Amino acid sequence: MKINTYITVLIVVAFTLTSFTDHSKKIEKKIAKEITAHFETEEFSTAVIKISETDNNTVKSEFLKDNLLKISSPNGILGYAYIGNAPSKTATFDYLVIFDPDFVIVKSKVLIYREEYGGEIGSKRWLKQFIGKSMQDEVRFPGDIDAISGATISVRSMTNAIDNLLKSIKILRSNKSI
Repeated sequence: MKINTYITVLIVVAFTLTSFTDHSKKIEKKIAKEITAHFETEEFSTAVIKISETDNNTVKSEFLKDNLLKISSPNGILGYAYIGNAPSKTATFDYLVIFDPDFVIVKSKVLIYREEYGGEIGSKRWLKQFIGKSMQDEVRFPGDIDAISGATISVRSMTNAIDNLLKSIKILRSNKSI
């Protein structure tokens, strides 16, 4: 009986670890595709920008071990990328924000949406509202950002996530952390 329990636990753990690894690879491929498409080059590299725990505690956005990237080409810095996670009604969604070298948003993308409803926030038309926003801007819903019928929670969540990110970037820049 105990052996069967141990085997079941091992299978569940192995499956879980494999799922996370595949999930990360899937996200990495989507990020590379978006960077390639936006900057119109396959010649780029990314480097993780590490934010200290002290600085991380002073901002609203989370800067984990590998979610803020510097994007470079042989000719210099192309920009930066931030990979975040925000809540929807009952789950979360992963998103990508690409900045130019001055931390002005040039692209936003919902990478993985895990709900039945509200996925319309992934539309290019809706997401383009964030393009051109910088750390000097405040992004608000309702107000600056249009509503989507049936996706109010996700709209509010994505808008808050972007606003928090821009405020966090401003603080990190003023602290000379990035």
